[in-house]
Amino acid sequence: MNASYTITDESGGRTLRPSGDWTVLMLGDTAGTLQEEVRQQGQADRLDLSDLGRVDTSGAFMILGAIKGEKSDDRGHADFARLAQLVRPAFETKAPLPESKRSLLGFFERIGRAVSATGDEGWQTMVFTGQLMSALGRTILHPSRLRLTPLFAVMEQAGIDAIPIVMTMTFFIGAVIALVGTNILVTMGVSVYTVELVGVAILREFGVVIAAILLAGRSASSFAAEIGSMRMNQETDAMQVMGVDRFDALVVPRILAALLMMPLLTFCADIGGIFGGLLISWATIGISPAFFLQRTLDDVSITQFWIGMAKAPFLAITIAAAGCRHGLSVGGDVTSLGRRVTSAVVQSIFLIIMFDAIFAVLFRMLDL
Repeated sequence: MNASYTITDESGGRTLRPSGDWTVLMLGDTAGTLQEEVRQQGQADRLDLSDLGRVDTSGAFMILGAIKGEKSDDRGHADFARLAQLVRPAFETKAPLPESKRSLLGFFERIGRAVSATGDEGWQTMVFTGQLMSALGRTILHPSRLRLTPLFAVMEQAGIDAIPIVMTMTFFIGAVIALVGTNILVTMGVSVYTVELVGVAILREFGVVIAAILLAGRSASSFAAEIGSMRMNQETDAMQVMGVDRFDALVVPRILAALLMMPLLTFCADIGGIFGGLLISWATIGISPAFFLQRTLDDVSITQFWIGMAKAPFLAITIAAAGCRHGLSVGGDVTSLGRRVTSAVVQSIFLIIMFDAIFAVLFRMLDL
């Protein structure tokens, strides 16, 4: 029976008497008619449910919205009484806080959420680190667990394919260092020391740092996106069902590939940076390529080269681990994927700069 109602004026005030079935399928135009009458004449004072048939939450919401307060004669209508308890909180409104208090509470709420998120990220990082160390240990003890096909594929993608852009970037970095150094050293009459400036800056710092930043931009984001897409498609869950360890299949090959290719990228970056400094020195102050290379070999210690190369493995593990961890943390939506890919790149670059500063302090304490 379709929903209907009557509103009558009685001694106790206006009484609403719904009748029929007040369900979402039976309301029809009755809901709109009731709302319009309530807007024009106001809410009813009392409620009589003696003729009410079946009711669901939609009907209970419409009925409660048409009366003042909670006055009703339910006459044992248990369904409406039960649904009213569920629906009534929707009509409860809290007094708005003053603008100053709202902004203050919002400020502390954002701080609290940020602290909680930071703690959660730290905990997830420690859990991932423990799982990664366990997986690497298993691979070392049982080399047959290592999957060579994904290892070589990631080595090509993250290493070989990145050599041109790495050398191009460090070429310009070396050129800028030589150009700035030349402008300063010429005024002091020691322009020949541009060779040492370029050699030390590139071999010790900029070669490995630029290579690491490019690896973070290319590979950390790629790792996070690839693993995150697998998470969204539930491929990682299927791996677990089949008994395939996610770390053995997805994380370990990427970590080892970055670990093996980062020294190569650093070496190529050193070559590109020195070549850029050589060309600028030749073009601006007339230092010949032969003299530049000979002075570099004579006056720039090989220690500078090994200091830069020593940083490469640590930065490689940091970058690959950040990309894989954020990939495994992706949820089931595209927003989570984009957020995690961005976080992987940002966190990788932050850790690169932080570890480079730590290494600078350590090498300073060791007089290197």
